[in-house]
Amino acid sequence: MTHNRQNNKHEILDTLKTVFGFHAFRPNQEEIVKSILDGRDVFAAMPTGGGKSLCYQLPSRLMNGTAIIVSPLISLMKDQVDAARQNGIAAAYMNSSLSSQEVTELYRALRNNRIELLYIAPERFAMLGFIDTLKSVPVSLFAIDEAHCVSEWGHDFRPDYLSLSVIPNIFPKVPIAAFTATATPKVQEDICRKLGLRAPFLVRASFNRPNLYYQVERKTQVETQIIEFLRGHPDEPGIIYRTTRDSVTDTADFLARNGIKALPYHAGLSTDIRDKNQDAFNRDEASVIVATIAFGMGIDKSNVRFVVHADLPKNIEGYYQETGRAGRDGEPAHCLLFFGRGDIPKIRFFIDQIADDTERSMSLDKLNQVVKFASHNVCRRRQLLGYFGEEYPADNCGNCDICTGSVEQFDITRDAQIIMSAVSRTQERFGIGHIVDIVTGADTKRIRELQHDMIKTYGAGKDRDKKHWRFIVDELIAQDALRQEGEPYPVLKLTEKGQNALYGREQVAALKRDAEKRKGQTKGGIFEQYDTALFERLRSLRKGIAEEEQVPPFVVFSDKTLHEMCRCYPATLADMRKTSGVGDSKLKRYGDAFVSEIKRYLSENPGITIPERQAVSFDRPRTTEKKTGETVEETYRLLTKGMSMEEIARERNLSQSTISGHIEKLIKNGRDIEIDRIIEPAKRRRIEELFMTTKQWGLGAVVEQGEDAVAYEEARIVRAWMERKEV
Repeated sequence: MTHNRQNNKHEILDTLKTVFGFHAFRPNQEEIVKSILDGRDVFAAMPTGGGKSLCYQLPSRLMNGTAIIVSPLISLMKDQVDAARQNGIAAAYMNSSLSSQEVTELYRALRNNRIELLYIAPERFAMLGFIDTLKSVPVSLFAIDEAHCVSEWGHDFRPDYLSLSVIPNIFPKVPIAAFTATATPKVQEDICRKLGLRAPFLVRASFNRPNLYYQVERKTQVETQIIEFLRGHPDEPGIIYRTTRDSVTDTADFLARNGIKALPYHAGLSTDIRDKNQDAFNRDEASVIVATIAFGMGIDKSNVRFVVHADLPKNIEGYYQETGRAGRDGEPAHCLLFFGRGDIPKIRFFIDQIADDTERSMSLDKLNQVVKFASHNVCRRRQLLGYFGEEYPADNCGNCDICTGSVEQFDITRDAQIIMSAVSRTQERFGIGHIVDIVTGADTKRIRELQHDMIKTYGAGKDRDKKHWRFIVDELIAQDALRQEGEPYPVLKLTEKGQNALYGREQVAALKRDAEKRKGQTKGGIFEQYDTALFERLRSLRKGIAEEEQVPPFVVFSDKTLHEMCRCYPATLADMRKTSGVGDSKLKRYGDAFVSEIKRYLSENPGITIPERQAVSFDRPRTTEKKTGETVEETYRLLTKGMSMEEIARERNLSQSTISGHIEKLIKNGRDIEIDRIIEPAKRRRIEELFMTTKQWGLGAVVEQGEDAVAYEEARIVRAWMERKEV
């Protein structure tokens, strides 16, 4: 039986702050924690990066006994245990990587109640000896991660998970918390039933990951396209997914030959090589890992800045989970999918091998959902959330290629009618390739044998290439004017909408997007900018500490925590303690080193403005240092003398970015600033229009839309001016 401490709100919040270094819960966390502490079962569908681990780690600190965490990925366990230990939690894992002596010592620690968190694989739980041991120790909680693995309806069913269904009978008074990042409502219901959850507290959090930028590009020369993408992300950690082991090896070799630190990861490699490559990636010794989609990568790396799918995923759940490995720290990350219809037959081949009719049909339907996602010119985020039964409330998400690209709508009715006429005149019995051959006037044996060179539509589109007509077909399928039916070789069929368009009762339009302007909100948009020069110094310091302690750098501090340091410049331990992600244990271990580095940086850059820090519920507000006020006042004095922003920067030997920050602060404080003397009136009006057009206060999108004619400093000042006018 579990004996819990009183579910005391002050004690919960104090643990959140002192152990984990957070001043407030993320959405849903507090309710889950309280439910567990009340001894209630929980089912939580939360997106990756939503803070699932805290939901069971915090209660384990306040409950008597050991929390058993079931996870399918052995390679994840060490990172999770390292991270928990960094926060001062007594954590351990038990899996096949341990020697018999280590397992014996672990059992002894378990019986002596010296372990707060124990990570195990489902196979371990199924062992009779292990269950007998658990009966003899106080178990506080069972937390089941990746709970969708218990459902045959999920995308990653694992039979070993079915053994967990005995938990409610063997441990009737121990709460069970099931967590997943990918579950449709149907899978959720199946999980609760299979695990025998007892009147669980249900959380179905939003599946939206606002920090992820979703983009789909047509796949042409994919390795060259990958290189071009990586050049825009120098030294940033990221994952590239390929379908086959050979393509993983080829891509990793190609990137290495082009000077990129890339390593392969797939099931065909030995365990030692896989572990070595993953470890190098986790420790920032290799910036890119190339992996198979089919082989689950167990990584807990929080600072993955991009995920590239170089091949088409098999289903939306897999795609969502794989892209979810980016930006787990909540900071901006890029998810790029290269889509070519040539990938579809490769996946169809494996689907056709499935013996069970129901399973084969289900797999085909899931493939069609992915194709629709990749080819449909509507908001990517809206499509993803819709798959999981969630409606995105806004018309424009502001952070996918559809919503941030320069979009022009153009009429394709005539071309659509040419395609649909060819479909109709051939009795809706042929696939895409043959229809495109007809409209382009291809001289093929099949066309001659079927006498399709005699129909009216033959050659009607010979003035355009096949790529254009393929685009038209894709648009018509995406807009439900055409549908594909039959297997293994689907044919095109006209829908009611298609019939209406064919006979002139409806117009058909498509979206034409300019070459991708990727930044969107992820650089300077809804995410605050930070001092990149200081970030590089702190990242180097973090890497040195991590190497010395033999843990991945993100276990020391996440990128998100470093970014906050690079915005607030905490130069004392008291200020460092206010930084998100800095708990008592980490403050004691690393505080002095990071404070010293920040002090050194500030002394070398005396013009830096240290922002006022917002008060949090646990601390008194921090007052701005007098030095900061004096340096802003000096900028104001020079402005009143008639000097420009550029002249002030030269006079004070400071960057224009720093001076623009001073001016922004002066405007917000209501000081008398002649805006038209700082920024030419026509340009100011243009920047104001861009803010109104993009419908967001982020600087990144406005600078991008300004096409090199608008500087960040100018946009920053105009934004402050507009905000002041609205007050």
